[in-house]
Amino acid sequence: MEQLTFTFEMGVVVAALAFTVFLFVSEIIRIDLAAILVLVLLGILSYLPGLSNIADVSHLFDGFASNAVISIIAVMIVGAGLDKTGIMNKVAATILKRGGTTELRVLPIISGTVGVISSFLQNVGAAALFLPVVSRISARTGIPLSRLLMPMGFCAILGGTMTMVGSSPLILLNDLIHTANTGLAEDQKMEIFSLFSVTPIGFALVITGIVYFMVLGRLVLPGSSSKVDVTSGRGMSDYLQRVYGLKASVFEIDVPDNSPLVGKQLADINFENNIYIISTFYHGKVSMVQILTAEIAAPCRLAIIGKHAVVQKFVDDNGLHIRPKLDAFTEEFAPTNAGIAEVVIPPDSKLIGKSPRDLLLRKTYGLSLLAIHRSEDTLSHVATEDHEPTAIGLVKFRAGDMLVAHTRWDNLTRLKRDRDFVVVTSDFPQEELRPHKIGWALAFFVTSLSMILFTDVRLSLCLLTGAVGMLLARVLSIDEAYRAVGWNTVFLLACLIPLGQAVQNTGTAQWIAQQILIILDGWPIWTLQAGIAIMATAFSLVMSNVGATVLLVPLAVSIAIAAGGNPSVFALTVAISTSNSFIIPTHQVNALIMGPAGYKVTDFVKSGGIMTVLFLVVSLAMLNLVF
Repeated sequence: MEQLTFTFEMGVVVAALAFTVFLFVSEIIRIDLAAILVLVLLGILSYLPGLSNIADVSHLFDGFASNAVISIIAVMIVGAGLDKTGIMNKVAATILKRGGTTELRVLPIISGTVGVISSFLQNVGAAALFLPVVSRISARTGIPLSRLLMPMGFCAILGGTMTMVGSSPLILLNDLIHTANTGLAEDQKMEIFSLFSVTPIGFALVITGIVYFMVLGRLVLPGSSSKVDVTSGRGMSDYLQRVYGLKASVFEIDVPDNSPLVGKQLADINFENNIYIISTFYHGKVSMVQILTAEIAAPCRLAIIGKHAVVQKFVDDNGLHIRPKLDAFTEEFAPTNAGIAEVVIPPDSKLIGKSPRDLLLRKTYGLSLLAIHRSEDTLSHVATEDHEPTAIGLVKFRAGDMLVAHTRWDNLTRLKRDRDFVVVTSDFPQEELRPHKIGWALAFFVTSLSMILFTDVRLSLCLLTGAVGMLLARVLSIDEAYRAVGWNTVFLLACLIPLGQAVQNTGTAQWIAQQILIILDGWPIWTLQAGIAIMATAFSLVMSNVGATVLLVPLAVSIAIAAGGNPSVFALTVAISTSNSFIIPTHQVNALIMGPAGYKVTDFVKSGGIMTVLFLVVSLAMLNLVF
């Protein structure tokens, strides 16, 4: 192997690498701005005498059109399209139903699911699709997003090692083996790997990642491990008490089939007991109460708003049972789905002079009326500090009445277009879901996934096919698609690609590899394999994992043959180890989750440092155990 001489160009590239790492770790400026700065510096430096190989200025911005960056843009749009149909809400609800609301139960379900998905759908795609799911789970459980996204992201990266199509290096590996075989003797030729050859290794790595965060998550993850109990309806109760003097909470009540309430009208129960039945759960289905003249059918559950003492008396009198926290109604009262809204009746409203019962307010507008604030008075089914309970369902509306209601946010969004109301509440998710588009969204998602798995079409084009299909089917508007893209992530990755190319084009990467191999010359085979794994890990932090794989696989094969090792195992060691990218947010998945969770580079150094060591130990042990 021809020895390379360290050149001035290499020195400049090493200095640029050190400067980049310094900017990332110190966070003097935002890391996406740091990446743009490095891109500009490389372009300017390439004009100086003797530094022309650092960057080809005519291709300096090719990173913005790279396969990786276009894939990320497309997968963000596809994920937003699925989210727009409400399917991600259903996925989040299923995870919560299975895992409860505690971090130790939710974390392994999310991480394990993403790990399995990323074994077939490339890891950044799996992470992007689950980003809105994890955000909703965080909002509904009160677990900080920063404590869920990093385990999810790390397991997405780890899951990419479970099959030969899970990551770009593994996809490339068989082609590189074919190329290497042309220069080998017949008895030294390597066999290619089948789809599931690496599954035991990837499975062990995913389990290691999950266990790591379950055991050490409290120490290494940023953010408090305590959580707010959003399943008790306390947010609504506190607001009603503070603003309107309504001492009320939300309770979930079990009604047995022999209850004396069976057959009674909801309106009569509300008025007689000074409570407010807002939702029912019957035959496995939750529904907001539409008509108060409906009758109770049992066994069922009721979501009731009222004072604790009053509700307790109602329960005792009727042989019912209060659940300690919301269960069946968690989804209905999740702050991402519904909440308290304030709506004013304007002077020209057609509702003036009509009562909620006349208008069928719940059924027609989706408003579960809790109170009417009129002048200085608050009228409500629930007693206030100054007033007795009022049958507000019979109160006729007047101009200027402030209606306080519980409603789903999509209902409130539609209400903003109704001239009979003035919606005062503004701090709520104002996107209207399109469940009627779920068929189109799933069809184009499956189309993209099928193209990825069963064709040789470029990954970015496969994903763009799904994204464009969703746009044409009006699952998303083009403006919504633009807003769905995390442009800070796009710029971070696109601007770092020229740095990786500079490391490779100037021979810096090969020179570093040679120096390491000189040091390891004569060492035992297992130490050579460990050295190659560490080298692949380091290279993947400063250049693309594909570039690191292409560069290091031929070197690893040569070393294995010279030392009497198994060249195919050494080649696989490189392809597996280039996924060991956890210390800094240069990996596409880490860049994706950094913004939404508010992570700093030091958070990745802290959590990713230990994960990097665990990855090396487990992967090397499994490689030698399996092969």
